Amino acid sequence: MESESESGAAADTPPLETLSFHGDEEIIEVVELDPGPPDPADDLAQEMEDVDFEEEEEEEEGNEEGWVLEPQEGVVGSMEGPDDSEVTFALHSASVFCVSLDPKTNTLAVTGGEDDKAFVWRLSDGELLFECAGHKDSVTCAGFSHDSTLVATGDMSGLLKVWQVDTKEEVWSFEAGDLEWMEWHPRAPVLLAGTADGNTWMWKVPNGDCKTFQGPNCPATCGRVLPDGKRAVVGYEDGTIRIWDLKQGSPIHVLKGTEGHQGPLTCVATNQDGSLILTGSVDCQAKLVSATTGKVVGVFRPETVASQPSVGEGEESESNSVESLGFCSVMPLAAVGYLDGTLAIYDLSTQTLRHQCQHQSGIVQLLWEAGTAVVYTCSLDGIVRLWDARTGRLLTDYRGHTAEILDFALSKDASLVVTTSGDHKAKVFCVQRPDR
Repeated sequence: MESESESGAAADTPPLETLSFHGDEEIIEVVELDPGPPDPADDLAQEMEDVDFEEEEEEEEGNEEGWVLEPQEGVVGSMEGPDDSEVTFALHSASVFCVSLDPKTNTLAVTGGEDDKAFVWRLSDGELLFECAGHKDSVTCAGFSHDSTLVATGDMSGLLKVWQVDTKEEVWSFEAGDLEWMEWHPRAPVLLAGTADGNTWMWKVPNGDCKTFQGPNCPATCGRVLPDGKRAVVGYEDGTIRIWDLKQGSPIHVLKGTEGHQGPLTCVATNQDGSLILTGSVDCQAKLVSATTGKVVGVFRPETVASQPSVGEGEESESNSVESLGFCSVMPLAAVGYLDGTLAIYDLSTQTLRHQCQHQSGIVQLLWEAGTAVVYTCSLDGIVRLWDARTGRLLTDYRGHTAEILDFALSKDASLVVTTSGDHKAKVFCVQRPDR
């Protein structure tokens, strides 16, 4: 399902680098070595022994009979008013903050909410598989490991738990500081998280081998493991950005001052080959960074929209920020979603604004469909929208929530969108597009 990026701004990832520090972590000597053909995960695998990178045979977990639409416990059928969803999961008793799909089969979801609960459930009919019990604060992070064998949940207090999916047993837990973000390594049972004390943590699960990456004395607000599995980019509340070497535990690049942001970072993304990083902040800027050199190669700022007043004028217009961003995998395009409801599509080749798509209310998150130039957005008006980034045209939208959407996930084949909301519900929408 991976497509080669045709980004005019993205160069091929260069050979591995040997980095030499001279008293200041920002001064870097780069020496190119004979690259050879090593597996990109070898370094991390050697550091964290006994990590099995081999993928298991795909298991037949899907429901061959298709959608089961009859309501059952915790599942609500078609409700009054417009509801485009196929399945509604209703076991949460408060706002549902996060959702993630199992990457191997895309048949399971994990959701976490303000009710201090997390559930693993089946997408086809909303059936509960098991509850991830034991949290005592809002569950704000949840996700499956790369091979779908483990699922991790994290709450605001910093309690993280990992469960074996097939046995439904808890296999690991840890209490870190107040949790900001959590992410699995892309090809190993290694969990990373950022906390309010500025630390980024990395654990091998389930044995718990731990490594910490000490940032500035402020929250590590967002982070992402690069596709090579050897580096991670972390953004901080003070506007700085660090690219970490996961094996050495040291920063390869540090961007601060004018190179960093002038406010807390809110989101970070990488392109498909990991050569480019995009960072977003409450300063309303999105910065394009070379992962190789650590240099800012582009800055995107919102263009003022004077044609129509925004809903909730005043307060909302005064507090705009970048909420989500991402790279297209088939064209040199990037999308940036703003709190004022603007979706900006930028051309990376020319670093110019290509389209500006206005929403009724603030954008919460955006996701690109793999292998196409279609970008999905969810927003505070409770609607999922699909946009053609080539034309800026709205393709379709999906409705059904009675409150703001707080998170969403897209299946690998883009046939399903799963959303979570302040209405205490998670919903599964079947995506039908006449253009494919």
